[in-house]
Amino acid sequence: MKKILLINISKALLLARWRQTLVAAIGVTFSITMFITLLSFMNGLNDLLDGLILNRTPHIKLYNDIKPNANQPIMNADKYKGKHHFIQSIKSDANKQAIYNSMAIMTSLKKDPRVLGYSQKLTAQVFFNNGTTDITGVLNGITAEDEIKLFHFNDYIVGGNASDLEKENNTIVLGKSLAEKLLVNVGDVIQLSTSKGDRFQLKVVGFFQSGLKDVDMVQSFSSIHTVQKILTKPNNYITEIDVKLKDINLSIPTAKEYAQLYETDAEDIQTANAQFETGSTIRSIISYAVGITLLIVAGFGIYNILNMMIFEKMDSIAILKATGFSGKDVKNIFMYIAISIGLFGGIAGLLFGFILSSIIDQIPFVTAALPTIKTFPINYSIIFYIIGISFSLITTYFAGWFPARKASRIDPVVIIRGK
Repeated sequence: MKKILLINISKALLLARWRQTLVAAIGVTFSITMFITLLSFMNGLNDLLDGLILNRTPHIKLYNDIKPNANQPIMNADKYKGKHHFIQSIKSDANKQAIYNSMAIMTSLKKDPRVLGYSQKLTAQVFFNNGTTDITGVLNGITAEDEIKLFHFNDYIVGGNASDLEKENNTIVLGKSLAEKLLVNVGDVIQLSTSKGDRFQLKVVGFFQSGLKDVDMVQSFSSIHTVQKILTKPNNYITEIDVKLKDINLSIPTAKEYAQLYETDAEDIQTANAQFETGSTIRSIISYAVGITLLIVAGFGIYNILNMMIFEKMDSIAILKATGFSGKDVKNIFMYIAISIGLFGGIAGLLFGFILSSIIDQIPFVTAALPTIKTFPINYSIIFYIIGISFSLITTYFAGWFPARKASRIDPVVIIRGK
């Protein structure tokens, strides 16, 4: 009963100074609105950039790197054993770039419960013949079905159909910039040659656009069997196995394990993209810092308004205490006021934040660098809304606690005597 009475007194004080109350609530609402909008947009942007990089990057890449031969002839000479060897112009060893025993490795990967899937790849340096001019390019032999399933290959196809690589023989998907340079359309036949001088004709079945013009100027894709035929290599000849794990956080230890187990080089995604992950983390920190700063500023506004209210209502506080209300009761009255401002302002901020985020989500965002993106990216994670309302209540609680504590210590005798 007493609690209800205190709430009613808080309500009366709020309505008596409704303009100041409204200003405080608007401050909280604006802060929460911008907090939600900023976090939704910045995390949507992070998700977009992560998708552009991480979706096309394997969690673990197995390959054979070209390295200088560690075993030089001088090391085998008995005369120089135990000596320091100073050797210049060390040449690479004769090891092939092909992954040894690749079929057994892929069979082992298929049985590994940590592995979501894998895709084999073969890369070849080629020259695209454009009249009397040869354009240097890279031809990637892939299994289109695995690339589509694991690495979102279809999201970067802006013309034609990537699945036709497996349905038809001697087909190719060209980088969009390369296709424009060659002046070809889907269905046209192009000619390319290898470093050995062999020439082949391939039918264009699609265009690939990564968003990086320099990459799209040289990049092209064909089925792995077509590239093996172009290089006159056997069916088990591959130069790279791209592995996708069920948990990306296992990439570092698993890559080290695979390097020892399969005797290949293994590069994990976190090492390959450390700089990119740092950028995403910094953007998230900045967005949280700005949002929390807005809430703290709103908290100072509530603090000032409650201080003014206490100053103006000292006689009312004195009467309350003189009629039997304790200092704790007076403190609770002003805490109810602060929490009410934080709660209603926070709920309104969440609503307006969602509306503003939805509006941004509908704004067209068309750029040649991001062919699959049509509108500005927004992340509607419920976590942002939980953090927003929590900070709203916490900020207004502390903004109201100090003035409420001050009000609870007012001596009614001093106030009444002064009146």
